[in-house]
Amino acid sequence: MLRKLILEDGSEYLGEGFGANRDVVSEIVFNTSMAGYQEILSDPSYTDQAVVMSYPLMGNYGIAEEDFESRIIAPDAFVVRDLNRDPSNFRSVQTLEELLEDAGVPGITGVDTRKLVRSIRDLGSRRCLLTGADTALDVGLDIIRRTPVPRDSVRRRSCKKRWYSRTSNPRYNVTAIDCGMKGNIVRMLNEHKCNVTIVPFDTSAEEILALKPDGVFISNGPGDPEDVPEVIETLKVLRGKVPMFGICLGHQLLALSYGGQTYKLKFGHRGGNHPVRDLTTGKIEITSQNHSYAVREESLEGTGLAVTHVNVLDDTVEGMEQRDDLVFSVQYHPESCPGPQDSRYLFRRFTQNMDLGKGE
Repeated sequence: MLRKLILEDGSEYLGEGFGANRDVVSEIVFNTSMAGYQEILSDPSYTDQAVVMSYPLMGNYGIAEEDFESRIIAPDAFVVRDLNRDPSNFRSVQTLEELLEDAGVPGITGVDTRKLVRSIRDLGSRRCLLTGADTALDVGLDIIRRTPVPRDSVRRRSCKKRWYSRTSNPRYNVTAIDCGMKGNIVRMLNEHKCNVTIVPFDTSAEEILALKPDGVFISNGPGDPEDVPEVIETLKVLRGKVPMFGICLGHQLLALSYGGQTYKLKFGHRGGNHPVRDLTTGKIEITSQNHSYAVREESLEGTGLAVTHVNVLDDTVEGMEQRDDLVFSVQYHPESCPGPQDSRYLFRRFTQNMDLGKGE
């Protein structure tokens, strides 16, 4: 079954369809990870995006039940160079192709992904249409133009009601604001002796404070942080009242709550090989990232937020803190799995801040 990608600049990429047989309009982005396609597909931050994998071979170790980051398959489409339909892995319960078919997500293989990734890098992320090979270019471009850009991705990916994740011998009670949270974040908090109460993104500050948390966590999630004013207003009330830790979208939302600004990157950061410098120690951490937006450094002047980490490749803000409020955040994913574990100390820092908040 021949399919093709039409990009809004008029370029076309032909390949073979797999997964669901349906047309989708999406934002095309690329990921440089060599492994972890199952975690990428189940990461809610990829909502409303067509993901191109720069590493050529995907599907070779199949799908394992315990490796999902959420219960949904988030991307609109999946683009690969070579698809393995016969995985070798004793944990595998189905193929990548079967997973996408069950989830109703279309894929395309046989695409020149090296050319496509370089195009995204050079020209930036763009909208695209995954469609049948017989769709005329002018028709495809018209479909892209007429399809509205979604602005409710966090609302669609956040939990709909409060839920709990308990651990043995807990020392802390954490309330996590779910903007599209990855499952391994909850597991990491549990490992650090935190009972976690996960609440929907639009939970008010008063409701959160009524839970008497030792700390508040603000999760990753999809889309433009300015599309989530509910969380920004909640964080404005919470700051200074309880220690807070934000990851990815949570990092951006904290910046906005203190009066900072965010902006969209040309093609974003996605993959498990991004070097980040800790300005306190000078140490370089290899990090896993997945985001389209960044905090504007000059906008933090006068907010009380200090930059703690920067990206070695492009000098973007990767971490910040407000010491008096016991608030800090990072743009990258210290809980990445699979991926580098250089940054897992940040969960210990969160527990240390909660000890300070309790006067211990």
